[in-house]
Amino acid sequence: MEPRLSELFGGFPGPAAGAMPPGGRGAPAAAPLSVTSCCRRPSRQTAATSGRARGPTPGRAPATAPGLAGGPLACGLAHKNNKVPPAAPKGPHKKTRSRPRGRNNPPFLPPEAEEGNIEYKLKLVNPSQYRFEHLVTQMKWRLQEGRGEAVYQIGVEDNGLLVGLSEEELQASLKTLRRMAEKVGADITILRERNVEYDMDSPRRIAEVLIRKVPDDQQFLDLRVAVLGNVDSGKSTLLGVLTQGELDNGRGRARLNLFRHLHEIQSGRTSSISFEILGFNSKGEVVNYSDSRTAEVICESASKMITFIDLAGHHKYLKTTIFGLTSYCPDFAMLVVSANTGIAGTTREHLGLAMALKVPFFIVISKVDLCSKATIDRTVKQLELVLKQPGCNKVPLLVSSSDDAVTAAQQFAQSPSITPIFTLSSVSGINLDMLKVFLNVLPPLTNSKQQEELMQQLTEFQVDEIYSVPDVGTVVGGTLYSGICREGEQLVVGPTDNGKFLPLKVCSIQRNRSACRVLRAGQAATLALGNFDRALLRKGMVMVSLEMNPTVSSLFESEIVLLFHAKTFRKGFQVTVHVGNVRQTATVELIHGKEDLRTGEKAVVRFRFIKHPEYLKVGAKLLFREGVTKGIGHVTNVLAELEC
Repeated sequence: MEPRLSELFGGFPGPAAGAMPPGGRGAPAAAPLSVTSCCRRPSRQTAATSGRARGPTPGRAPATAPGLAGGPLACGLAHKNNKVPPAAPKGPHKKTRSRPRGRNNPPFLPPEAEEGNIEYKLKLVNPSQYRFEHLVTQMKWRLQEGRGEAVYQIGVEDNGLLVGLSEEELQASLKTLRRMAEKVGADITILRERNVEYDMDSPRRIAEVLIRKVPDDQQFLDLRVAVLGNVDSGKSTLLGVLTQGELDNGRGRARLNLFRHLHEIQSGRTSSISFEILGFNSKGEVVNYSDSRTAEVICESASKMITFIDLAGHHKYLKTTIFGLTSYCPDFAMLVVSANTGIAGTTREHLGLAMALKVPFFIVISKVDLCSKATIDRTVKQLELVLKQPGCNKVPLLVSSSDDAVTAAQQFAQSPSITPIFTLSSVSGINLDMLKVFLNVLPPLTNSKQQEELMQQLTEFQVDEIYSVPDVGTVVGGTLYSGICREGEQLVVGPTDNGKFLPLKVCSIQRNRSACRVLRAGQAATLALGNFDRALLRKGMVMVSLEMNPTVSSLFESEIVLLFHAKTFRKGFQVTVHVGNVRQTATVELIHGKEDLRTGEKAVVRFRFIKHPEYLKVGAKLLFREGVTKGIGHVTNVLAELEC
């Protein structure tokens, strides 16, 4: 797929009206995904009985958890006309009620997975004490899998059959679910309810419930969302409306609190990286600056935090945008497109960067209050054409209701090909609630087992920002890539210009402007280093454990794909290389097996940093640029100076 990405970097004009569909000439273009377009009737094999033994027993070691297994009600409740969702995947099953075969097949979901944070329950009416304790243990497991979040489907059998319950049974089941949540210190939120009608005299209902709690260590669930898009598309204004809780006045009032420099206020254009937070409490309610004066209050009230990374849209600040994408490790990206201009400027290039770095992204079409419906539809169709191109191969999902937003969040997290599209206005507030529902339900990409594996590794903190704070001393900001960092811990920082590492002590830690004693893998924070000399620090350094033996070199090899180059890419060419938080100019020393490269070609290339050695790891993603020249790849070998 990488050579196809060159189509996104080759220029900025929109797609041609007669663009070839992904299947080739003559093949029909894929239709945008709706909540009913993925349905099909099951075969005889998949319609057979299925299910699994009820939840894991306490103390049993879980198998590898792949995250969400099947979107909750993604193809069941979300179907306006109760269409039949996709066939169920194979897996371990137990005998339950067989799915009826005939003309009036009921809707169903994929069979319940033993791993993940999704649980199916047919009914929870008056359980015995022993059964209740087992259900509580099961809920703890699901919450652990979802890092503090779980989704319960009430009225659904283990094989995914949507049976439904009477009103009395549903209310009794929800009452039992509330008791279970109180037992584990969680809150429940009913996401949606739906009638299930298939040859039944009395109406039966199904409920989808979100369970959320603050973990025992008070470390709230934190998701990082990078905000991309062309200049003047409304990125900072949208973030200001979301985080401040007040609509914009049409002249940029909402974005003023986000700017860091005077020239940004004067020009209205972001030139640096800024962070804004949006919280959700355990009941799914928004917690922002409208009812909380400080970030500390937001952090105390929220059980889920969305950290927005506001990046620059102007092309002359592209290096800052790339640094924000590679260094801050965003979980998702939000591409903002203005409805009145469509795909213009750096929109296509930012889309290509997210694709190249494999960051899942969704699209927000802003400023719909300025445009007619025909203009909005034209912008949506323009985006759909780009997303369906062979370089993207995405399936657009236009969100038009809160129900669609829940479906989009669940499908988006489990399928990399789904791309939700929102249309909203920061001035009138139209459809803004749909985006909030989406962010509230959006699950993390990593499960508890992957998080624990990262925490068991040695400490590695990437230095992205350096400050001098009065009465505090030197402060560094960045992301903890692996391990655990505590107050008072002794670490080493480097590499310096001669490749050495210097000892230091972590005096204090802050996350989202509030004090924190322990920092865990994947979390961003600022560390106070006391009287450590700031002149010895620079962006791109790492702070690692004393036991680690970091690999430092100026010479390395990478397997790359040249996304775009005007002529030929050959030995002696200089490019700016981005590897994680490392950003430095490097020279091409050798292209294995070839004299030169052209757009779309692959090769293993040897680079040499021209200034000082850097800390690199084999397998790290690499992105390089120089003018219009761009390429991606990964590090395959870090060479010592004697090996060259």
